[in-house]
Order: sequence, then structure tokens, then C-alpha cells
Amino acid sequence: MTASTRVRHVLAGAAATGLLAGAAALGTAGAAEAAPASAPASATAYADGHHDRCTWQQGHWQKYWVKGHWEKQWHKGHRSDHRAWVPGHYDRHGTWQLGHWSHHDRWQRGHWVNVYVPGHWDTHWVKGHWNCHHR
Repeated sequence: MTASTRVRHVLAGAAATGLLAGAAALGTAGAAEAAPASAPASATAYADGHHDRCTWQQGHWQKYWVKGHWEKQWHKGHRSDHRAWVPGHYDRHGTWQLGHWSHHDRWQRGHWVNVYVPGHWDTHWVKGHWNCHHR
């Protein structure tokens, strides 16, 4: 879609240039016949139109400030060594079994977390465009 827009801009510029040249030629021919000292007002008004004030601005990266804000971030899952204390107990023979630490390797699921992101500079791409200065 960008290419078709560029083609249209180029064609419009070429057409405007052709019209300017044609209007100037007609204006000078008409002025030469009617009054050699003055140019027609329509030709000078068109030559002073907006086509001479438009310039093509190339695309570029632009830096801008982003205020601090809250955003959701995904914390991916991971394996963790879950330590748990197993308290002492009497077994079925009536013997006391001491408590001990139990290690269970288990999967912690991923989850969304709200985090505060402080203000920072960021960049974004500004596409090329026609810039017409108004006087």
C-alpha cells in the first residue's frame, strides 16, 4: 500500500509540474497577445500555489518520553524445589518417627503480574510523508 501511495504522489507531482508549465506557457502566450507588460493573475496565482511549498520528509526514528504506568507482564512457569517440613509422628507400631525436610521438585505455573514501569524514553518509527508549509 505504501508503494501505491508513493506512486500517486509522484504522479500528482509530475501532473502538477506539467500543469504549471502548460499554464505558464498559455499565460505568457495570452499575455504576449493582449498586453506584453503584464502576466495574467491566474498563472501567477497558480505558480504561487502549494506545490512549491511541499517537501518529502524521510521516515525516521523519533524519541519520546513515556510516563510511568502499570502494565501486566507474564511470568513464565519454572521448576522449583519445594521444601516442606514433615512433622514427627507415631507409626502403626507405636514407634516415634522424627520429623524431616521433604524435597519435592514441582512445576510452578506461569501467571500474569501487575508491575509498575517507571517513566522512560522510547522510540517509534515515523513513516515518510509530504510536509506542506503554510505561509
